[in-house]
Amino acid sequence: MERIVTGERAGWEDTARAMGFTFHHMDGQRYWDERAYYRFSLDEIEAGIETPSAELHYFCLDLVTEVVGSDTLMHRLAIPEAMRDVVAASWKANAPSLYGRFDFAYDGTGPAKLLEYNADTPTSIYETALFQWQWLEDRIADGTLPADADQYNRLHDALVARFGALLTPGSTLHFASVADHEEDRQTVRYLEDTARQAGLDPAFVAIDRIGVDRDGQFVDEESVLIAALFKLYPWEDMLREPYAAHLPATKTMFLEPAWKAILSNKGMLPLLWERHRGHPNLLPAAFADDAAGVAKIGDRFVRKPLFSREGWDIELHDGPSEDHGPEGGYGEEGHIIQALSPLPVFDGQHAVIGSWIVGDEPVALSIREDDGPITRDLARFVPHAIVD
Repeated sequence: MERIVTGERAGWEDTARAMGFTFHHMDGQRYWDERAYYRFSLDEIEAGIETPSAELHYFCLDLVTEVVGSDTLMHRLAIPEAMRDVVAASWKANAPSLYGRFDFAYDGTGPAKLLEYNADTPTSIYETALFQWQWLEDRIADGTLPADADQYNRLHDALVARFGALLTPGSTLHFASVADHEEDRQTVRYLEDTARQAGLDPAFVAIDRIGVDRDGQFVDEESVLIAALFKLYPWEDMLREPYAAHLPATKTMFLEPAWKAILSNKGMLPLLWERHRGHPNLLPAAFADDAAGVAKIGDRFVRKPLFSREGWDIELHDGPSEDHGPEGGYGEEGHIIQALSPLPVFDGQHAVIGSWIVGDEPVALSIREDDGPITRDLARFVPHAIVD
């Protein structure tokens, strides 16, 4: 694994515009960054990322089986008491999952270390599935990459196939997000297109425009019953909103399902460590109120709220030195302590690996860079290639 500095494609912003990638710059800052790319060998991908991702995924599924049967563990993960049966019922009903993304610290020389699992609402899916693949094709065409260069990226085809397996052709699948959030809306538009390619009929409804009919079922703005819903909106919020009272009786199939509330919670990290202590892809972790467990981790650690996104309210402690993510108001439900595994630094950039799961299969890789050791919301997306 190495970072290769290269020039940008001529007219890449026009290509982005034509492909609907409207958020390649955000808040006046570069988000998509092709001034460099990461080069991997095939073995680094297969042995270093793909194989561990498959194993960790099944660890996670085993953990859900245990948690849904334990009120103590549900409480530990701050699942609201009134919603625990909803979460458990979704698992027992085999409610299907579409996707997720593991985040790893990995530099190609040792085992990838799991930092967290974005199991519910992972973003950067469009730029992973389509735009970095377009970059690869263009770079091969212009000679920047050799003709046999490849990319660990089956994400688009896997999503189309998964949508096709979840619902019968012609079925309506509603999609919801915050309507005026550009990145979220464009991400959902991309997923609508993959569903359409799978033979489904996508329909968008803003998340705050979903209603309830007289039978207590969820409906869109035209009072059409929502039989199946992809929502780019986190379960930890959904379970705490007034409309959550209608979840026990709903017949709506949710993507992601309610049981993903267990895996999108950073409390799953100490639970995984307790069950697979010493596993090379896991980091020692403990709940912050577990004094004995925290003491074993030492003075190089990261303090994370159970619910947090984009580096908000993360504290990184490396002996006497500290780094803090932006304040987002997270942490009321509790924190975990995880042993520090610093992100590798290439050319002054801290790189985090995203490993994508669709259904039960690892399918793709993405990389984001930040100037600092905590990956924040405007961390830049950098493409990758497999060149042996």
